[in-house]
Formats: sequence, C-alpha cells, structure tokens
Amino acid sequence: MAIREILEAPDPRLKTVSTPVETFDAELKVLVDDMFETMYAANGIGLAAIQVGVPSRVLVIDLQPEDEDAEEEDCGDEGCGHNHKPLKKEPRIFINPEILDPAEELGTYQEGCLSVPDIFADVDRPKTCRVRWQDLEGNKHEEAMDGLLAICIQHEMDHLNGILFIDHLSRLKRNMALKKLEKARKAA
Repeated sequence: MAIREILEAPDPRLKTVSTPVETFDAELKVLVDDMFETMYAANGIGLAAIQVGVPSRVLVIDLQPEDEDAEEEDCGDEGCGHNHKPLKKEPRIFINPEILDPAEELGTYQEGCLSVPDIFADVDRPKTCRVRWQDLEGNKHEEAMDGLLAICIQHEMDHLNGILFIDHLSRLKRNMALKKLEKARKAA
C-alpha cells in the first residue's frame, strides 16, 4: 500500500469524467488499498479515484464512527485534553456506483473536501438515495442510504462526474473559496 498525492483544485484533472471499471483485477485492489491509505492519512471519510489522478469510477468511504464498545482514551490532539472513544474503521468500496431514486427533500450539510483543503461550505443534497454499485469482485449491490452516508456518497460521486462540492455554490462563494485556497497555498 502507498499514500498517493491528492489532487487539489483548480487542477484540471479534477474536472475529468471518470470511466467505468471493466476489469476487476489485482491492479484494482492495489488502487483501492492505496486510496484507503491515502484517505486515512489525510483524515478524510471519502475519496474518489480521480482525486489521486486515476479517472476510474471507484470510490471509498469510511465514516469512522466512534467505537462504542471501546474504552475512552486521550485523543492525542495537543491542547484538547479530552478523552474520546477511538474510531472504528468501517471501510466501504463502491465501483461503478449509480444513484437511483434520490429524494426530492433536500438537506443542508456543511461539506469539506480533501481536494479543496480547509474550505467548508453548506451544500444542499437529497436527504436519501438508493445506490447500486459493484464490489472488488464485480458483484452487484444495492442499498438505500440516508444521513451522512447519503451525503458522502453523493459528494464522492460528484467527483466521478468532474464536479467539486464548491461547484454547488454561487459563483461569488466559489471564487472566494478558490482565492482562500490560493492564499493558503502561497502562505505555506
């Protein structure tokens, strides 16, 4: 496994529409393993293959809920001083995902993105959706999703279609976000 570079806006590759996966092989498994390692290293909860420069319809998600069965431990966050339950890994792989039956009712969620670091904005998306996808062996699955999982899958699927979450914002807010990102890059 390897940590890959995450493309950042305004990299034009992020606007690429990803192509369907047709071959379910060892190379695909390496990509998925690398995507998880990259996502965890960046403290993310979702990552699309295009974000690591691979224009394939592959995404990984791990909402990493707190492990309710575990003992609390010092979070290690300097200055926090709080104890937290450790996060539980629940990795999910979605290959060639499709959204079916998105709800008409929208919900607003503050989103961020590993390709648009340190920028957060409210985005309206369908509150629920049904998703069909394939796993690493090519088997088909279908599931109704809601809450954070529904938001995350829609956000990551946008990446597969060349859309960033800031593309859902007004032109003014999107330009402000990009300027803030550029300013942060120059300061670093």
